[in-house]
Amino acid sequence: MARSRSSSSKWRYVNPAYYLKRPKRLALLFILFVGASLVVWDRQTLIQEHEVELEKLKYEVNRLQNLVKEIKADESGVGKETVISKGNKSSKPEVLDDPIDIERRGKVKDAMLHAWSSYEKYAWGHDELQPQSKNGVDSFGGLGATLIDALDTLYIMGLDEQFQRAREWVAQSLDFNKNYDASVFETTIRVVGGLLSAYDLSGDKLFLEKSKDIADRLLPAWNSPSGIPYNIINLIHGNAHNPGWTGGDSILADSGTEQLEFIALSQRTGDPKYQQKVENVIIELNKTFPPDGLLPIYINPHRGTRSYSTITFGAMGDSFYEYLLKVWIQGNKTDTVKHYRDMWEISMKGLESLVRRTTPSSFAYICEKIGNSLIDKMDELACFAPGMLALGSSGYPPDEAKKMLSLAEELAWTCYNFYQSTPTKLAGENYFFHSGQDMSVGTSWNILRPETVESLFYLWRLTGNKTYQEWGWNIFQAFEKNSRVESGYVGLKDVNTGVKDNMMQSFFLAETLKYLYLLFSPSSIISLDEWVFNTEAHPIKIVARHDLVDKLGVSDEDHTETRSRARREGRFHGNL
Repeated sequence: MARSRSSSSKWRYVNPAYYLKRPKRLALLFILFVGASLVVWDRQTLIQEHEVELEKLKYEVNRLQNLVKEIKADESGVGKETVISKGNKSSKPEVLDDPIDIERRGKVKDAMLHAWSSYEKYAWGHDELQPQSKNGVDSFGGLGATLIDALDTLYIMGLDEQFQRAREWVAQSLDFNKNYDASVFETTIRVVGGLLSAYDLSGDKLFLEKSKDIADRLLPAWNSPSGIPYNIINLIHGNAHNPGWTGGDSILADSGTEQLEFIALSQRTGDPKYQQKVENVIIELNKTFPPDGLLPIYINPHRGTRSYSTITFGAMGDSFYEYLLKVWIQGNKTDTVKHYRDMWEISMKGLESLVRRTTPSSFAYICEKIGNSLIDKMDELACFAPGMLALGSSGYPPDEAKKMLSLAEELAWTCYNFYQSTPTKLAGENYFFHSGQDMSVGTSWNILRPETVESLFYLWRLTGNKTYQEWGWNIFQAFEKNSRVESGYVGLKDVNTGVKDNMMQSFFLAETLKYLYLLFSPSSIISLDEWVFNTEAHPIKIVARHDLVDKLGVSDEDHTETRSRARREGRFHGNL
């Protein structure tokens, strides 16, 4: 009986009725539960912080190892060679191709072949492939967007047979005479840029003629009272207008991201009209350029003035700032294009004013701004900024250049963690930042965007730090694991669950795979001294400018045939 009572006495502590009759003990039990939960949560937080610190230490170790290798190589002269690119001697020593880079480059090329062959089989001539349903869709009016976007990627990767088949389609089937209201921005960066790049790489005049044809159809968009272009135009009738949802305004990125392509077209055709139209936009915006260089995403095309709206380096703002820098590079950094650089440097002061850092991990991020209020949100689209800052850092005095490069590296670390912080290791569309919580994914889809790997490419090229190659490889593997399907690559509806969508965006072939391929290629392949990438990753050959005094025209001497072989919502997210 005693044992029975003892056993019964022990089991009473698990009976809820026991505690309901004894509120003090119930409170004590609750306190113990909360305390244990806090201990477990704190341990999890410590583990996460430990992982972040380990990544930072690995980054520093790799950086120091690379520095030691460079010093040893400089002292011995071993392990380097001078690269001769198409008859032009490069003044920069070139590190011999690494076996790991060769293997990884091959894997990226295999991915391109899988994406391309799927497009060729199921969506040939259409704008984009829907891999799950194995059919093509015309997201851009049936202009063969994926095919044109992929031309230079095929050429750079040495996929000659595929390039020739694509070239034949352009010659025989590409027709711009369509009763379709086209996005001036999307058509410029994908189609004009893609065709010009194919011309610069191959020297085939077919591509130049086609780029001129589509550019001529876009030109009436600039016939606004201020010269700020309308963002939509009918390809047959030339009727231009803005989307209804902008309230009649033009979008900043859509209006300031045609300069590279249209200046290049004037240089290659000898016709100044393209350059005149796009440079007038910058002249107009410069008249009332704000002291912080930050423009809202809506511009009034009638008055050329700013409308009250969001300031962002993400969707609808991003590539305007990118092109201020890149037109300066395209123009050989001369006095003719100095106003672009001046505007860009002012805007970078503005960018610095938007930078904040999280707790506890001190991730740097770029806020958005409305009026005087900051919003702790950053788009993955804004992850082009680290690459832009690195590319532009060399134009500063040494101390300022070092500061800009350091900021670029900090932002790249944040963007890489956009990927690493999700279960699929793929980034969401945007992120929010809260005190004590670092980052949390907002819009959770991933549509195969390139901006982070773009920045990793620039940082690797400009610093030689192989850490950026490792980060890029990790991102590539995440795409392979989560986005590769039998008939191409798809985005994810949710990076937390891994549920797939049904669209292979054209920029996956134009940008994401191209930047990944170049990330593991020698720096002589599409040298940054000789080429400038448009926002759709189409390399445009840098050609000397000899402008008229008013900076608005080109003479016949500007016509140069280049035969060197060798970014939104800004971009619409497509069909999920």
